[in-house]
Amino acid sequence: MEAQSLAAALALVAGGGAGLSPERGAALAASLPLLQRDYRFERVWFWGCIQGVRRAYYIAEGLGPDRAAPRSRLYSLNCLDWSLLTPATKEMLALAEQVKGRFQGDPSFEYSLAEINAEASARLVASGKEPVMKEEARLIATIEQIDRAVGIVPRGAFVKTPLGSVHENRLFEGLSLVEAKKLSSYFHFTNPVNLKNKTLLEKADLDPSTDFLDSLEHDIPRGSWSIQLEKGGTVVVLRSLLWLGLTFYHVPMTKQFGYVYFGTGEKNLDLPFML
Repeated sequence: MEAQSLAAALALVAGGGAGLSPERGAALAASLPLLQRDYRFERVWFWGCIQGVRRAYYIAEGLGPDRAAPRSRLYSLNCLDWSLLTPATKEMLALAEQVKGRFQGDPSFEYSLAEINAEASARLVASGKEPVMKEEARLIATIEQIDRAVGIVPRGAFVKTPLGSVHENRLFEGLSLVEAKKLSSYFHFTNPVNLKNKTLLEKADLDPSTDFLDSLEHDIPRGSWSIQLEKGGTVVVLRSLLWLGLTFYHVPMTKQFGYVYFGTGEKNLDLPFML
């Protein structure tokens, strides 16, 4: 969610119990504008918080002119001092899926892959690498996984130019209340997968400038999203049941929307058996 309107945005998603203490909120309000200035980001989003056993990781994302370009991610343990994270790699993502359990809250903590997955450990040893994974690498991979799986935006909030870059739609005035209650009105804000498999007949009804992302209505497993009206029906809130702690909000007929994550960084693998 936008750093500039963080306090108001957090109030809209507080129905699920997520939020920041007054001290943490004040620290973020002071440090995020400085973060935007120092790194010369065009926009800064507060991504959320991954709660570890000892400490919590507070995550921010920096955006450039092209909103679809890879985002710069930073983490902080005190909401004041920020450290830049490296981009996620395929190897990080594969290893992170093997690691189970809570985060420790220590970026230098090492997970022994020999105890988790002997096959993955043997491959690392054969390639001359140590069979360990630092928690910082797991943090990078987990943020990437959550963004790909449940980072969402309303339909029409962003437009794709003929040159391929993605920008905020200045004509977007929010979804109507009827449209805001439909899963098909929300898109995954990442590279599309299902869109490429659509037939020419299905693509004929799509607007290439706004319908260039995958819709939530085809998410697997079905039923992995909860849609609710809150604040007297003035705010539409979507909560992910796959990544518990991810909350998206949108105020119909306005430009206000965003998502935030407050959780342990663990995927709900039991969801197919719960539906």
